[in-house]
Amino acid sequence: MQKIRRLSILQRDCKNRMIKKRKKILIGMSGGVDSSVSAALLKKQGFDVFGIFLRLWKTDGENNKSLEDAKKVAKILNIELRAVDVRKKFKKEVVGYFLKEYASGRTPNPCVFCNENLKFKILFQEADKIKADYVSTGHYARIEKQEERSKKGENKKNINENFSYRLFEAEDKNKDQSYFLYRLKQNQLARIIFPLGEYKKEEVRKLAKKFDLPNFDKAESQDICFLGNTSVEDFLKKNLRLKAGNIFDFKNKIIGRHFGLPLYTIGQRKGIKIGGTGPYYVSNKDFAKNKLVVTNTKKDSALFSKSATLEKVNWIDNEPKMPTKLLVRARYRNPLSYATISKKKELRSKNKEEYRIVFEKSQRAVTPGQSIVFYNKKQEVLGGGVIK
Repeated sequence: MQKIRRLSILQRDCKNRMIKKRKKILIGMSGGVDSSVSAALLKKQGFDVFGIFLRLWKTDGENNKSLEDAKKVAKILNIELRAVDVRKKFKKEVVGYFLKEYASGRTPNPCVFCNENLKFKILFQEADKIKADYVSTGHYARIEKQEERSKKGENKKNINENFSYRLFEAEDKNKDQSYFLYRLKQNQLARIIFPLGEYKKEEVRKLAKKFDLPNFDKAESQDICFLGNTSVEDFLKKNLRLKAGNIFDFKNKIIGRHFGLPLYTIGQRKGIKIGGTGPYYVSNKDFAKNKLVVTNTKKDSALFSKSATLEKVNWIDNEPKMPTKLLVRARYRNPLSYATISKKKELRSKNKEEYRIVFEKSQRAVTPGQSIVFYNKKQEVLGGGVIK
């Protein structure tokens, strides 16, 4: 009975989007169980499904193994699968961004950047080449169509002005990936379908087994795909010029040596390598003096922030009247907390507007480079920005 309920939700979504039988859809297939089950569900719903595998990174044959897994699934589902090599672009743009941000003292979120600047861009480009109506991925998130929208706003390009599309958290809160999708625009959401938004992960694995997919028990992939089995620290050591320096406590006393400031992030505990009176937590990084400041008090006020400045803010639909009070998530896995958001200043370019966010309850380890995402009480993602 539960499975029927899940499928009916997908059918209802298709109906709401006015999708007729045999609409063409392009789905990104990684070789994992999530995108594979998504493809199977779409085929079951009557879509003309085309698969695309993006060659992003080479890590000891792992990419080739994933492609072979995707090919096996495509063969079972009897759908066409094409591989597109974007490794040079991925290395230059996504990995380049990752290293540049760390080198400048920030802690980036490469998945947010990649979704906006590479994955969905390429998916839509490839979808347009084959004249596909929609694109899909195995992300855990939900999209709903709102019947009426206001006339103001700039995200309505290329879509019916009478409708807006809303992004919501997934049913499975442990797998929800809406946080990484806050930069999507209205004209993109109008053409995206996330089949797994109403499913729990364990249900997805059961469906994979039911569809006879060989990857039903495949292990979860790494959070940062290009690291493979390498730690962030080792990757940075290999790719950045690092300068060692002194570690100071809150009394400005030297208590150890660091191996290069880009290797540390605010709130970090592991890898500081100071014995004795620890554990220690990173509370500040002074690049001008090449100085790492730590505290051995877990609830030290230096680890908490009452406010932050955001740049590169994206509103999925229209920007609300400022100032506004919303729920925010200051990091992926962080609990939601209320905050007041206001526009800090108007600059020449709209892309350079800055916003001030004041938390109702001080947040731990608010880190430049990470994203703060905005929500309402209905689990809807309203937008977000990058901590400056």
